Amino acid sequence: MATKNDTKTEAENEEAEGQDSKEAPAPKRKFSLKLILMAAGGLVLLAGLGGGGYFMFGRHSDTAVAATAVKPPIFVDMPDVLVNLSSSGGERTQYLKVKIALELPDEAVSAQIQPIMPRLLDTFQTYLRELRPTDLDGSAGLYRLKEELTRRVNASIAPNRINAVLFKEIVVQ
Repeated sequence: MATKNDTKTEAENEEAEGQDSKEAPAPKRKFSLKLILMAAGGLVLLAGLGGGGYFMFGRHSDTAVAATAVKPPIFVDMPDVLVNLSSSGGERTQYLKVKIALELPDEAVSAQIQPIMPRLLDTFQTYLRELRPTDLDGSAGLYRLKEELTRRVNASIAPNRINAVLFKEIVVQ
């Protein structure tokens, strides 16, 4: 049995639900207003980034390209090097034949290298004769060889530097 108090409670509950449903749109408006403000702020930020990108890359690209124009490298071929590799005991003698090109940053370094070419060849042959065939196995072995030869050339022509030692041909026989 429902009493008056129970009926009032149900009626108050229905009335409270009606009030809740009337109040529900108000928070949605606040939320959508916040959402609109956040979206507008994002658009302003995006426009600012776009304008900054245009300023950095669009208008000044002509001067940037002129300032970063890269000179093509100069290549100097060295005479072929043929050495016997270091072997231990009864192994058969193996030979290494290498054709090398030096990559130079400019023509001035080429003028410095030409007079000391015999010294560079001597440095290469002395180093290469100490190598074992296993030192040249795989790409890692060739990479170490390239780095060591580059280091030795740079030590010989200091304070100038070369960019790289390039292998045109490598034969181990």
